[in-house]
This record gives sequence, C-alpha cells and structure tokens, in this order.
Amino acid sequence: MSTKDEVREFLVSRRAHVTPEQAGLPDFGGERRVPGLRREEVAMLAGVSLDYYTRLERGNIRGASESVLNAIARALQLNDVEREHLFHLARTAPAASAARSRKPTKRSVRASVLRVLDNLAVPAVVYNAQQDLIASNLMGRALFSPHFEAEKPNMARFIFLDPRAKDYYVDWPLARRMTAAMLRLEAGRDPLNSDLTALIGELSTRSPQFRKDWAGQDVHEHRTGQKVYRHPEVGEIEITFDVFEMPGETGLSVCTYSVDEGSESADKFALLASWAATQEFDTKHLGLLGRQLLHT
Repeated sequence: MSTKDEVREFLVSRRAHVTPEQAGLPDFGGERRVPGLRREEVAMLAGVSLDYYTRLERGNIRGASESVLNAIARALQLNDVEREHLFHLARTAPAASAARSRKPTKRSVRASVLRVLDNLAVPAVVYNAQQDLIASNLMGRALFSPHFEAEKPNMARFIFLDPRAKDYYVDWPLARRMTAAMLRLEAGRDPLNSDLTALIGELSTRSPQFRKDWAGQDVHEHRTGQKVYRHPEVGEIEITFDVFEMPGETGLSVCTYSVDEGSESADKFALLASWAATQEFDTKHLGLLGRQLLHT
C-alpha cells in the first residue's frame, strides 16, 4: 500500500470515529451519509479550507505544516500515538526512508546487553520493529517458550498464525488488535522497512483475522500495562510489562515482565523458574549466563 493510501485510510477511519456531539457541533437532525464527522466539519474544526483538507485526506499531506497537522489532530481527537503516526506519515521522506531501509535489520545484540538481561531479576526479551524475538534471559525464554520453538521466533507471527496463541493469550482478541496496531505504527515510522513490509504481506496472505484487524487503521505503542498469559506448564500468570528503548541499538526494545510480590502469579513465577532450570532450551537467543546455566 502506498503512503497516500495509508494517509487517506487513516484520516477517513479517524474521522468516522468522532461524532458531531463529541466534537461539540450542533446536531441539526436528518440522516447523515457518513459515520462520524463530515470533511467540511473537520476542516472547520481545524481552521483550514475544505479544499485543503480534502487534498490532505486524499494523501497529499507531505509538506503540511506542524501547526496544520496539530490542528487536524485536535479536530480528529487523536491520542498521542495516533498524532505521532500522522506526523510520521507526513514527514517520511523517500530519500531518508531509503537510507534507513538499507541498514540490515537488527537480529543480534552486543554482549553487554546480554549481561544486563542476565542480571535482571524478572523475565526480559529484546525485540525489533517487526517483533522478532532477538534475545532473552532464561526466565524470558521460559515465559515465552511456545514462541521460541520457531526457527525465527516472532511475536506477531505466533499471535496470528499459531493455533496455540488463542490459549496462551487469555485475551487473544486484544492481543491481536494491539499487535496489528503496533505493526501499523512501525510501518508509518519507516514505510520502506523491507522486513516489516514482508511480514505484513505474509500475515495479510495467511491470516484473515490479521486482514480484519489491519483494516481497522488503529495504531498503538507498547509502553506499560497488564496482561494475562496461560503458560502451558504453570497456568495463568497475570503480569505487568514495561518497554524500554535500547540506547545504542536503534530499532530494538527490551520488555520486562513483573508480578506483584506475594501474589498467586509470583508463585507461578517461582514454578516457572524451577521448570526453566530443568529444560534443554535452544541457547541461541539466550544471554550469556542463561547459556552457562543450561550447560551446567
């Protein structure tokens, strides 16, 4: 899909989500032909002409000023992540994107990062823009053991293509929607990321559910929150996740998973640690200490 198409579908979808009442506009009654706001209403709320907003919504957004983009974001009541996505769509220059896309996708981390992972007291994994699982500590490998059974473990591919995902993710519909929204955000940041484009194409071809979630035009950035996993060995675990960008490792993030002290999930974590110590995991994604522990 071209950037113009992305802009058009994103703006149309966000416009459809805002009612006149939510925008503070009077309701004169009568049947409306479109869900949500009309183009002329968005233009009025943003303080631009209808012709100009129409050009923007048709995808001709490159070169729009920051003030105009902010006005449109306010008119459409975009959240912070949606606003960021709009700015990425407007600002992504082909030359700059091509330069970024020439860099090989990060599929490894330096030894010092592996040592940091090993010294964390909680499960942790490292992933890239297309959600490839690059590295983990021993507890992270144990927590996501079904994902790591693949030759090239990938969170999105597991969620949409592996039948076990419906059981592992207690709220699988939410996991699906958030995953599609995260991929769309990354695609807006770097539309010429060939690995990400290939993954989106694969999921679109193989998963009708992904096509449906992708069509929602939602964007999402994982920062912190709660999830419930149903681990095949220890049962349901309610966790809190926190995501950190990795300095010096462009495109990589580390996600940590913790539980409330004294909770039932804390007991499950203890069981998970005991189980992990008895397993013969594939060590290529593990930190340095994890590899040593599995060979002692």
